[in-house]
Amino acid sequence: MPAARATLFTPVMVAGCVILLVNFGIRASFGLFQIPIAGEFGWPRAEFSLAIAIQNLAWGFGQPAFGALAERFGDRLAITAGAVFYAAGLVLSAGAVSPQAHQIYNVLIGFGIAGTGFGLILAIIGRAVAPERRSMALGVASAAGSAGQVVGPLAAERLLAVMPWSSVFLVFAAAILLTLLLLPMLAGPARADPAAPGEPMGRAVGRALRDPSFTLLALGFFSCGYQLGFITAHFPAFIAEVCGPIAPGSMLAGLGITTTSALGAVALAVIGLANIGGTLAAGALGQVFRKKYLLAQIYVARTLVSAAFILAPMTPASVLVFSLIMGALWLATVPLTSGLVAQIWGVRYMGTLYGLVFLSHQFGSFVGVWLGGAFYDRFGSYDLVWWVGIGVGAFSVAVNLAVRETPPDPVAA
Repeated sequence: MPAARATLFTPVMVAGCVILLVNFGIRASFGLFQIPIAGEFGWPRAEFSLAIAIQNLAWGFGQPAFGALAERFGDRLAITAGAVFYAAGLVLSAGAVSPQAHQIYNVLIGFGIAGTGFGLILAIIGRAVAPERRSMALGVASAAGSAGQVVGPLAAERLLAVMPWSSVFLVFAAAILLTLLLLPMLAGPARADPAAPGEPMGRAVGRALRDPSFTLLALGFFSCGYQLGFITAHFPAFIAEVCGPIAPGSMLAGLGITTTSALGAVALAVIGLANIGGTLAAGALGQVFRKKYLLAQIYVARTLVSAAFILAPMTPASVLVFSLIMGALWLATVPLTSGLVAQIWGVRYMGTLYGLVFLSHQFGSFVGVWLGGAFYDRFGSYDLVWWVGIGVGAFSVAVNLAVRETPPDPVAA
């Protein structure tokens, strides 16, 4: 076995993790701009929510497209295109003064997230390590995205304290472009999968689409997208408006967290911090236990913790407890879902196939983000959106249990 594939931490892994950290650091901070942008222009909450929902949908459609681009023309070209889309969308959004402009430019941001995100990077890393280390490697890379969720919201909160939101967007654009300096490190092994040396991409994709397990895995990922999209976009505003006040002599106040707005940023950071451990644990457990059962258990836990959070009075302590538990479950689905794609349908076209599964995730994100704003403007509350998320989480438990974890035919073995 080549040494590069036997080693977990390689230049490919390091570069991929940094790119994911920056990508998700920026993406995770968008919820903090909900109130500043809507307040500056006097927009209803649904307007900016729709922009973020469109971003998530564009991210979903862009994922298989960038995966196919990488498989046809190379990973570096696809990542470069993604970074350019990301930066262009941020720069144009910084100068936008109408909700329609924000919504259009968030299409570019969504494509940028797709081109520098999990679909491409996990496929690169999945090929760069030995099969017996793949689940753990995917967990480490997913944890890097979680680390971005720690850094991004806190950085955005600090930047918003000293500059307007539009300038923060420009800083973020520069950050994503700087990740292109890491491209020389992404020199992984050849794309060809020895187990399926001559299979065309169209045939491989068609074979997967005809497999009921592929559909079930995609349907299960819908609720993950719904829950993550809604919480990322609306949780800071939800906390600012519903959470009880922070006591002057409390530990949070001693740490400089004196407003519920600041608590919202900290909550997202806590989710990201806990998610580092959660994704690493999921990657490690996926090497030992059956992945579909682990996925079902994650969705059960999400359903129960969300219901408990909504039913109990919201306090700063309950916000942090919920963020800690939900964070441990946040992206734990990613190494398991992507690992199942590689296990069942092979790694040769993993970027495209995972991108198609991820498209369902982003449909869920679109619904969660958009419904959050629409229901808030209609009912003055996020409660109904939470309960819909609890329902689709329970649905995901059932569909993941029905997934068959073995290849449908010898070509995919």
